[in-house]
Parts: sequence; C-alpha cells; structure tokens
Amino acid sequence: MLEAHPIERAVGIDHYVSDAGGVGGRLRDRPADFRVRELEAFDPEPLDADPGGYPHLLCRVTLRSWDTNDFAGALSDALGISRERVSWAGTKDKHAVTTQLFSVAKADPADVRAVAFDGVDVDLLGRTGRPILFGDLAGNAFEITVRDADRPENAGAVTADLRVFARGDDAPTADGSVGVPNYFGQQRFGSKRPVTHEVGLEIVRGNWQGAVRAYVGSPHEREPEATRQARAYVDETEDWAGALDRLPRHLGYERSICHHLVENGADDPADFRDALEAVPANLQRLFVNAAQSYAFNRILSDRLARGLPFHEPVAGDVVCFRDADAPAEFGVPDTDRLQRVDEDRLGTARRHCERGRAFVTAPLVGTETRLADGEPGEVERAVLDDLDLAPADFDLPGEFDSAGTRRAVLVRTDLATEREGDILTFSFALPKGSYATVVLREYLKTDPDGI
Repeated sequence: MLEAHPIERAVGIDHYVSDAGGVGGRLRDRPADFRVRELEAFDPEPLDADPGGYPHLLCRVTLRSWDTNDFAGALSDALGISRERVSWAGTKDKHAVTTQLFSVAKADPADVRAVAFDGVDVDLLGRTGRPILFGDLAGNAFEITVRDADRPENAGAVTADLRVFARGDDAPTADGSVGVPNYFGQQRFGSKRPVTHEVGLEIVRGNWQGAVRAYVGSPHEREPEATRQARAYVDETEDWAGALDRLPRHLGYERSICHHLVENGADDPADFRDALEAVPANLQRLFVNAAQSYAFNRILSDRLARGLPFHEPVAGDVVCFRDADAPAEFGVPDTDRLQRVDEDRLGTARRHCERGRAFVTAPLVGTETRLADGEPGEVERAVLDDLDLAPADFDLPGEFDSAGTRRAVLVRTDLATEREGDILTFSFALPKGSYATVVLREYLKTDPDGI
C-alpha cells in the first residue's frame, strides 16, 4: 500500500488503497469545478397548505461561492427575522456551486421570492410542519473537475483498484461501483491546521488547560508568520493577556477564549473549561466529534494494515442494516439497527453486505459504545488504549457529552470519469456524512490542502 501524505497521517489516514499512481492536478480552480447537489429525503406539503399547521417554507437554494452559514444570516437579515428561524440539512463548502434545502419559519412566500443576492437562486418547494434539520437528506451528488492533471491516464488504473476494494476480489463488480474506506476527510480536523481532534482528545481526557493550549497555541507551518508567532507565544508563556495583543483579529474564537481567561482568571481547570464553553455550542461539539473521528480513522487504518476486509464482516464484527426509508436506489446505513456477527451468523451477514443490505461498522466511541469482538475488537481496543480513551470518558458536561454511535467502514459509489486533455471530471454520489475528498484523494494522491 502507498503511504498517505504526512498531513493525512496526522489525522489517522495512513495509506491509499489504490496502488496506481495519482493523476495530480488542481481542484477548485473556480467554483463551478465543485458542484454538490443534495439528494433530498424530505416531502413538503403544497405552498397553499395551512400555515398554522405547516409554518415552515421549504426552499431549494443554489449557491455560488456562498458559505451556508453566511447565506442563512443574509437571508434572515433580508427578511427581518431571527437567524434561528432559518434551518438547513447540511453545511456545504463556500468554494463551490451547491444546491441544498433550507426551511424558513413563519415567512411570507412573496417575501422569500423577493430576496435577491448575487450567486443565489431560490426555488420554493412547499410547506412543512417542522424545520428541516441537519441530516434531513439521503446524501449528496457531486460533479468535480480536476484541472492540469499531470498524469490523467492514471485515472483508469485507480478506478480498477477501487473496484477491487469495493468487492474484495479481482472479479469485475456487477454494478461497476468503486469503494474506499469511509474516512473522515481532512476538513473535519482543519484543512490548514489539523488540530481540532487534539483539542477534543484533551477535553475527553479531562485536561481542560491542555485543550485550551492546543486550540489557541499549536502553531502550524501552513499559517501566516504573524499567526505562528502568536500561537508560539501562547505555547511558551500561557500569558493570555499578551496573547490577546498578538493574536490576529480574524481568530475570533481564540481571542474570546483568551479574553474569558483574562477577565475571569486562569487558576484552576474549571476556568479553562468555562473559557471553552464560551465558544459556540456547535464548535464545542465539533471538538469532541473530531476526537471520535480521529479514533475512527485510526481504526480503519489499522484494519487496513491487518488485511481485514471492508466489504464484508469477519467473526466479531458489528454490522448495521440499510436505512429502509432512504431512496431505493441509494444505500444509506442505519446505525440504529446493529447486529453483532458471530460464526453462526457470518454467512448470512456476508450475503447481506454483498447485496447492499448491510454494512460493516466501526465505533465513533462514546458513553454507549459497545466494541466489537474477535480481531475487529482487538483493533478497536488497541487504538483506544493507545489514545488513552475509554467509552466512559465521554460522560462530559454540557455540549461536550457524547453517547457515540457506529459508522460504516466502507463507502461505495457508481463513479463516472470524463477526460478532455488534462482535465478530468468525476461524477458520483455519496450517502450523508461521507466525504467526496476521501474518494478524490485516491485519484489525485497530492497534498490534501489542494483537494
């Protein structure tokens, strides 16, 4: 197996599964090179339905070079309503053309239609009885262009390798699908400075001061010189007032943590926990989620190194079943429906996985996590022991608490490639929670900062 880029190994991704050489090239040369369309799993009532029973307007919005959160804020401002009345199903990248669902509570359809922003198209779909929530989608369809590919002819060999990985043998797959480990992509941990999981690990270990130091300090070579110097000062001195003088203004969360410590003291662990709780709740959750994601990536890398299959279970594995409510043509794992696989059930479980009815899983460890048995369980326990983590450690205050879940270890997709000279276009779809960059890294085999 080819070794992954060093910055990928820092987030638990150790290898590529394809031994073919990469195509190289550049992504996101322009927003239209990265197109994402949500695969919807939300059926509204007609627009003329009773607003009392269906107070939320459901909109399909196409954004060009818009951050999801920024658009939600701009829309609420234009309508003169609270930001909390705007909801969406999934957060998308700014440097892209994205088509996604939003809901707006207690708004007049005419007012929504009248909103006009550059790079935004809004289509009213109907009314719903509740807001759309994060995860209210089956998945995402992608059309991604790679420009200036150094070796575009390598794409076919990569596809052949990924088809083997999808099924575990050299026979052509019946549906032509490719497969990759269902890693959490680089952006989960910070594309420029991958330390979010380090913060989360310190939180889970109860080292609140270390978590603050990891977030505010920890300079990275990809950051501007002034930022690196400010973070290095934090590491060397833990002078929070001095850090406020040095940290750039755009590092608002880091500055708010320092300000809290200056105003309220930094004398005991509770002070540092309070400072972390001063950042938005979604960022608090992200810290712990990133720690879980890092452990998950490590488990997948170790499973790969041991030669354990991803496409089918071995004795001791835990599988989940397909979400019966997802679109028929799209296999979405339902991690609420789990089954432990012993020798007696192994044949049946393998047939279910072969037919796309079940998926091998690994833990996103939390307080309710039950680890696998057999060799898969050995892998899971070895990683958690190395990280000095246990499920009970996730019994944490407030937004940091996590019950955990399990996640499919393999993601399959039907992938089409078009080539025009040194330009490649990839078209594929993934279930919600899976990363397009995890597929593309197998093709480019470059610094993930460019993916």
